[in-house]
Amino acid sequence: MTKVIWFKDTRKEDIPLVGGKAANLGELISADIPVPDGFTVTAQTYMDFMRISGVSNTVTRILEGLDVDKTVELDIASERIKRLIVQSNMSKDVRTDIMRAYSQLGDGNALVAVRSSATAEDLPDASFAGQQETFLNVQGKDNVVRAVQACWASLFNARAIFYREQQGFDHMSVGLAVVVQEMVQSERAGVMFTINSVDGNPTQVEIAAALGLGESVVSGAITPDNYIVDKKSLKVTAKTIVNQPKQLLLNTGNDGGHEETNKWTSVPGYLADAPKLTDDQVVELAQIGLRVEQHYGGPQDIEWAYQGGKFFLTQARPVTVQSQDYLDDAELPDEPAQLLLQGMPASPGVVSGEVKILEGPHQCDLIEDGDILVADMTTPDYVSAMKRAAAIVTAKGGRTCHAAIVARELGKPCIVGAENALALQEGTTITVDGSHGDVFDGVAASRIAWNESRLERLEAKKTAMAQVETKTKVMAILADLDEATSVAQENVDGVGLLRMEFLLARIGKHPKAFLAEGTQEQFIQQLVDGFSAFCEPFGNRPVVLRLTDFKTNELENLQGGSDYEVEEENPMLGLRGAARYVQQPEVFALELEAIRRAREVHQNLWVMVPFVRTVAELEWVLNFMTENGLERSESFKVWMMAEVPSNVFLLEKFISAGLDGVSIGSNDLTQLILGLDRDNAKLGNIGDERNEAVMQAIEHIVKTGREMGITVGICGQAPSDHPEIAQKLVEWGATSISVSPDRIAHTRELVHQAEQQLQK
Repeated sequence: MTKVIWFKDTRKEDIPLVGGKAANLGELISADIPVPDGFTVTAQTYMDFMRISGVSNTVTRILEGLDVDKTVELDIASERIKRLIVQSNMSKDVRTDIMRAYSQLGDGNALVAVRSSATAEDLPDASFAGQQETFLNVQGKDNVVRAVQACWASLFNARAIFYREQQGFDHMSVGLAVVVQEMVQSERAGVMFTINSVDGNPTQVEIAAALGLGESVVSGAITPDNYIVDKKSLKVTAKTIVNQPKQLLLNTGNDGGHEETNKWTSVPGYLADAPKLTDDQVVELAQIGLRVEQHYGGPQDIEWAYQGGKFFLTQARPVTVQSQDYLDDAELPDEPAQLLLQGMPASPGVVSGEVKILEGPHQCDLIEDGDILVADMTTPDYVSAMKRAAAIVTAKGGRTCHAAIVARELGKPCIVGAENALALQEGTTITVDGSHGDVFDGVAASRIAWNESRLERLEAKKTAMAQVETKTKVMAILADLDEATSVAQENVDGVGLLRMEFLLARIGKHPKAFLAEGTQEQFIQQLVDGFSAFCEPFGNRPVVLRLTDFKTNELENLQGGSDYEVEEENPMLGLRGAARYVQQPEVFALELEAIRRAREVHQNLWVMVPFVRTVAELEWVLNFMTENGLERSESFKVWMMAEVPSNVFLLEKFISAGLDGVSIGSNDLTQLILGLDRDNAKLGNIGDERNEAVMQAIEHIVKTGREMGITVGICGQAPSDHPEIAQKLVEWGATSISVSPDRIAHTRELVHQAEQQLQK
């Protein structure tokens, strides 16, 4: 079993092996995003350590019957477990593998960050924000080994135990991989959300920035600058510049261990009051964030660092809590209650309650249901109290710090960076407006009524959208099997793009390896099971499977892949899509047999042929499908991805070859029409789907397809990110729009509005 794996060899499908953080770092590297190099000590290594050392049994006994709401009991249990883990012996072979990998980083004695990457961390439905420890600027083989073991122990921090209990995760089932990553000695650092972190506005990128190491922003120890960028214009539309009196930097006098490796230093006055980023830097960083969002197909929470004139990303994860229905606020009424103080809105809502000021997390038991928790700074250690509190107000911290994220997960109104928060009077009643960052004396009746009205409008909007039917179908883009059931329960017309690659990655072995072993039946059955699991929840609604579009470098990463794949200079333009089926019919036949068997039960399974360069390729694919028992019919439709310029110029001929529909792959089509590498940050300002040439191509595909009597859809973020594209697609007569699951409701609303406007 591999104990250590490098980022470059990691993808999102490897979460069970390396955890969410490390898997995402590997994804970023694959997308050519700047990421400091590093490796991961696998979750299985942690599990083996816990089992072999006998620690697991003892931990289970300590946690049995523990009441996590009793802070003192929780703290005692946590300390016992952590001490047990750090004092247990790590096996010699694990130590050796960690040391060997560390010696290959940088000059062999690099300063590194040692961070947790739990298998239930940085996931779409739970962030586990800040629950484990991070050790920065660790140096030396022995120190790195000690930091890894300390990271394992931090899986049982009191806040981590509490959070898992609240989320319903079994303590002993959560594995902990550990990331060891070269340090960026950042001049500036912070966090970026590719939506507005508080109100969920999808048209904005939000950036928090501070001088020094980013840990100061993430932990909430300082209040950062805040910048808002409009995605469409790439203009900085708002900024909040905050005085920063101190910064966290490398402690050059430390011994390289994981204690006191960093220190707080004063910031010169002329820097403390100045913007932490120029507008050009803000826009450059926002463009990187949009590339990450495009790669994942959904909003991202990103940690970044800036050194030597270059931005680096040290982490990316899905935004776990966001407004599914962005709502422009109605005008605020006059509020007669006295305004006591203001800060940054961090989690929406308006509520009144009694002030309780906490000096530290050791006082969490003082918070009772309905109290207003007031503290100097927000840290994840306050989670148990935050759960009971009606709202949270802090003197320090930014909208994107870990605790602000947790407040949004808990649905608690939260204000951060309110400088005079500790001057509030203990025991008095205040009203906290987390939507606007205002704190009022007493009960602010007008502001509470405004919030109630807003909630009613949101609920009415959700109810309306759940029942709305649109002529233009709104379909989902799916890859993750775990999402199928929940997505099927939404107001969605089916799956417009089911990515075959995710199933292949879960299987983990190259198809030719199965053929070589004579175990192809095993491969086929695993595909059948996967197809069925996706189709079952959708009933009669179509699930359109895009046939394999793995590129050579991606197939090479599968078990046995290096035996069958030849390195290509540019895999994006290499042996992929239809060309691969023509050259490797024996593999294609396995895929088709799995589809045929799955359709014996699930008639809603259709197929889509990707990356078709010539009409002859399409004709061969269609004939081969017929020979293998898959022939077009009323219940079996065949689509083609329209993503190569030849598809635009020769569309009539492609359709005449025998298609029921086409779906526009806007990402590849944009890239190939404009001749750019969409992952190259230097080309990010050249254009997107709204480019005139791309829009003309999309219009031609839609109108020609409709004239020839086939369905025409589009797959990608463009319609949900850019309402004007959704408007045009409806005008031109597109039959479907497929988007990522988090954009379904928003896109349905855009389509509904466009259709209503068209009727008028």
